[in-house]
Amino acid sequence: MMGFHKKDTPPQEDQTYAQKPQLDEEKDQDLDRGDDESQYPHGYKLAVLMTCVFIGMFLVALDKLIITTATPAITNEFHAYSDVGWYGTAYLLTNCATILLFGKLYTFLNVKVTFLSAVLLFEVGSAVCGSAPNSIAFIIGRAIAGLGAGGIQEGVLVIIVCAIPLSKRPAYQGLFGAVYGVSSVIGPLLGGAFTTNVTWRWCFYINLPFGGLVAFAVFFLLKVPGGGAMKRGWKHKVKELNIEGLVALLPGVISLCLALQWGGFTYSWSNWRIILCLTLGVVLLIAFIFIQAWRPKTAIVPPHIFCQRSIFTGFWVSGLLGAHQTIIIYFLPIWFQAIKGNSAVESGIHLLPFVIAIVVSSILTGVGTTKTGYYTPFLIIGTVIAAIGAGLFLLLNPNTTTGEWIGYQIVYGFGLGGCFQAPNVAAQTVLSKDEAPVGTALILFATTLFGAIFVSVGQNVLDQQLATKLAGLAGIDITPEQIETAGITGLFQMVPAGLHNAVLYAYNSALRRTFLVGVIVACLTIVGALGMEWRSVKKEQQKEQEKAMENGNEKDAGETKKQPETEQEGDRTLSTGTEMEKDTKYAESQGEESVRSSQPRT
Repeated sequence: MMGFHKKDTPPQEDQTYAQKPQLDEEKDQDLDRGDDESQYPHGYKLAVLMTCVFIGMFLVALDKLIITTATPAITNEFHAYSDVGWYGTAYLLTNCATILLFGKLYTFLNVKVTFLSAVLLFEVGSAVCGSAPNSIAFIIGRAIAGLGAGGIQEGVLVIIVCAIPLSKRPAYQGLFGAVYGVSSVIGPLLGGAFTTNVTWRWCFYINLPFGGLVAFAVFFLLKVPGGGAMKRGWKHKVKELNIEGLVALLPGVISLCLALQWGGFTYSWSNWRIILCLTLGVVLLIAFIFIQAWRPKTAIVPPHIFCQRSIFTGFWVSGLLGAHQTIIIYFLPIWFQAIKGNSAVESGIHLLPFVIAIVVSSILTGVGTTKTGYYTPFLIIGTVIAAIGAGLFLLLNPNTTTGEWIGYQIVYGFGLGGCFQAPNVAAQTVLSKDEAPVGTALILFATTLFGAIFVSVGQNVLDQQLATKLAGLAGIDITPEQIETAGITGLFQMVPAGLHNAVLYAYNSALRRTFLVGVIVACLTIVGALGMEWRSVKKEQQKEQEKAMENGNEKDAGETKKQPETEQEGDRTLSTGTEMEKDTKYAESQGEESVRSSQPRT
């Protein structure tokens, strides 16, 4: 009987071990789909984790602008004025170039390990900057820090997905926007404070203890379930990385950003370096798009994700939001310094109304989205208010009162805070947990890239308009090259005192034309917002939970169905064995009778 059973039915133990990896992967997938709130951290653990993660985001955003007020001291110490442009560019290039790469890495590598690696890169870069003996070492440190910054930015959004249920994420996304807004204004103030009272090196040393705190909290408090993708071998992971796509993406983005950073500043737009970088960047990015379409299964940006309606409109909205926000935040301090005669520190302080407005609006929008479940109405209303606020800056003139420019900033900041994080929430709502990192990376990439593009656009508009306005004034003979080298306030020293007022109004008019670019972009943002899908984070989470329950019931039913079949097979085997035993006994009885009949009778 044992031989018969062993031949036809494999041992149950072998079946279990063969199916275990597959079952583990299915459980992970069901866990992701169901979005069961019991799997997330709660209480003080969640509070400590998210506080430290947002500190990491604050440090990364701070590093973008903290250098603006520290640059004069750095160049004086290193005696390398010609390297000034690289101090900001090195960080921006590597940051922008690696956002999409980290978005891909977070989909198939362990989230905790990937995030901690990014923090380590950022810390190493900060340490190199703080201890740099010369300008070249400082630039290398900025580039390394930018690599880590790209991973931290994307990692914060991924950790929100891992640590917060979908229905509660909008509130934390609001905090994300608030932190980003605060750091954009606090950065120059802190840079000036460190440079004046201690040393510029503390602009970067300050990252070390706080970065260590972030790493400590994530290491001990973040629990990430390992999905099937994380259990695959390294050979499979290398294939997933889409090497040919990276070869096109990274140099393409770097070339494009270099052209945008240099064009009109370091070199004229007709310079061969700018033409080469622009051509190379465009060609490589087109090649990247073709590679993504050619190999969609391993694409860094899978076409089906980018073409999803909410992701495409989110990319549109985020890019244009980053564009007009950069124009306003970059050129408004110039207006304060050139038109109102404020110092660099004073112009930074005068941006506090914008900071307060964006913080309050971001938090209120996050809470409102969490309560209602819908993010699209806040996005539409926010983009409309932001466009109105951007339009108010066209009213700025030398006679604008303090109350007026404060009011303009409040309107603009309130609108921006209301719509800034909606695209990220949309990406997390319409995509699965496995694909969400790619979607959020696209949103961040659009914000960073478009911001870099429109800083250059705004500066060129300002230079051209200022040259045109000054050329129309009698008694002034200043070339565009002299305007570029004069600086923000040095222009007034190049003209007679009697013409200062005329130059003041010409400068104001040129700045208003620059703000007009921001207004046009802000209006185009509304078009993208109107195209966003109306999806509820509450309903999506409920659907996922119901789907997970259905999948669980189907599995239970399948196992129950298999069990009777197995029992029936066992019964058939048992009955067959019983019949065989009966046949054997019958044969033995017949044999005994034959033996008895063959024996002689006495």
